[in-house]
Amino acid sequence: MRYLALFILTFLFWLLLTLDVSLVNLVVGAVVALITSLLFSKYFFDKGYKFLQLHRYFWLLVYIVILIWECIKANFDVAYRVLHPAMPIKPGIVKVKLNLQSDFARAMLANSITMTPGTIAVDIVGDDLYIHWIYVSSEDPEEYSQKIAGRFEKYIKKTFD
Repeated sequence: MRYLALFILTFLFWLLLTLDVSLVNLVVGAVVALITSLLFSKYFFDKGYKFLQLHRYFWLLVYIVILIWECIKANFDVAYRVLHPAMPIKPGIVKVKLNLQSDFARAMLANSITMTPGTIAVDIVGDDLYIHWIYVSSEDPEEYSQKIAGRFEKYIKKTFD
């Protein structure tokens, strides 16, 4: 099952890279995807069947929309802080408790937080994610965890966990 999942993902990635659906390109893409899946599938998925469940693709699209929206909001927030004469920043590192089980889902959350301006995922230690935040608005772990990770975590859990 993991071979099939990696083959499909690699083949789709090939098509996205080339943007060509000619017969030659489809054959070359299938051969490359086949070789890649045979050589590297043991390093990737533990549960390959998850990538064949269609409802996960719906949640992936929802997650992408949420990620784009949060990045737009964060861009305006960082621009406000940079352009404001008093430069209202209160940087700090906060510890967020993770509710995700798989390493891939945790990496997706850390990458999503890092892609959002004003936050950088620093480290994952056990079930804790350490994040550098440009403006630590609360001392309450529940509140800042919800502000930083809560917006992504529920969709990542439905998609990747």
